[in-house]
Amino acid sequence: MKNRSVNVDYLARVEGEGGILVKVKDNAVTEVQFKIFEPPRFFEAFLHGRHFSEAPDITARICGICPIAYQMSSIHAMENAFGLTVTGQLRALRRLIYCGEWIESHALHVYMLHAPDFLGYQDVIQMAKDHVDIVRKALQLKKIGNEIVALLGGREIHPINLRIGGFYKVPKKQELNALVDRLKWALEAALETVRLTATFPFPEFVRDYEYVALRHAQEYPFNEGRLVSNKGLDIGVTEYENYFIEEHVEHSNALHSVLRDRGAYFVGPLARFNLNFDRLTPTAQEAARAGGILPPCSNPFKSIIVRSVEMVYAVEEALRIIGEYDMPDQPVVDVRPLSGVGYGCTEAPRGILYHRYRVNERGLITDAKIVPPTSQNQRTMELDLRHFVSERLDLPQDKLTWQCEQVIRNYDPCISCATHLLRLEFE
Repeated sequence: MKNRSVNVDYLARVEGEGGILVKVKDNAVTEVQFKIFEPPRFFEAFLHGRHFSEAPDITARICGICPIAYQMSSIHAMENAFGLTVTGQLRALRRLIYCGEWIESHALHVYMLHAPDFLGYQDVIQMAKDHVDIVRKALQLKKIGNEIVALLGGREIHPINLRIGGFYKVPKKQELNALVDRLKWALEAALETVRLTATFPFPEFVRDYEYVALRHAQEYPFNEGRLVSNKGLDIGVTEYENYFIEEHVEHSNALHSVLRDRGAYFVGPLARFNLNFDRLTPTAQEAARAGGILPPCSNPFKSIIVRSVEMVYAVEEALRIIGEYDMPDQPVVDVRPLSGVGYGCTEAPRGILYHRYRVNERGLITDAKIVPPTSQNQRTMELDLRHFVSERLDLPQDKLTWQCEQVIRNYDPCISCATHLLRLEFE
């Protein structure tokens, strides 16, 4: 069929409102657009004139799935502006709350949003009719992640306990110990998740990506590290805007982020895995090997296995931090605001999240820049669709449509946290 026309009015299992347009003419893909038509939310403008201490609570409202990432990127940027470094148990607690976010976000994506694609169901409700035990396990995994976030953050959604310099309140040893038995269960559940996802049928699809992620000298990255890539990038976070630029395209209300003179790049679990495999725990590494996935891996469909491996790591890291925890004397270190510019970048579940703030002598924010993971992956998603469709024009219409929807869900795009809608069209 030389020309194709497919319309899918509603694609669930993504966060936010967006659409795809793929034009095929004379057996060639002539145009691909990942359209984000959700209205702009102007969070950077909301921050102007606000006190620096408000940034974590305001930015947490950007995302209900990954508020910790927004809070932590804003906190690290402010601390960078003030020349402040948080160490010891307060730093460990920051990693612990990030573990909670990764567990709940990855469990949501792996089981609720992405697994139905591989198992042949329209949604998790239909999947539950045949796989009720799997869905129950998913809900328990997500709940455990939420419990960590609630204990350290004050509540599960848009936490309120994180602040510049530490926390408003830190947990007692016994409060963290109460999570241990459930986390031990979660570790086995996460390992079972790797074993399950490794059995899924994956389309043959490999591209030459430039992966970008944080890399830390000792740890699998959450909060800190240098920005590196598999093609030679190795910079400090403060250099981000010298190498990455944002471009406006007519069909998207979210800016496209690209590498100067190099174009599209890929952030998220697959990038972290390829660039930081040696920083995973031995258990997580062995789970990956048993699941048949090792770096370099350039099939984005297999990102569901990597998210499962990262769940194993996050649970193990949570258990390690709790086992070594000694309640600090103070929940926060002394913060002395200075006028200047601060930079922060952390690893949200979906990839690197960059924040930059300018603060004046009164401690007020005069400028803000936030670059979320999904805007960084937009150009790569469009290129994936172009190559994927070009190689599969002989597929039946329904199968091609299904797999093209899945191409987008590989990235777990967080367009927003309100309406779960994506419209897909082929012309």
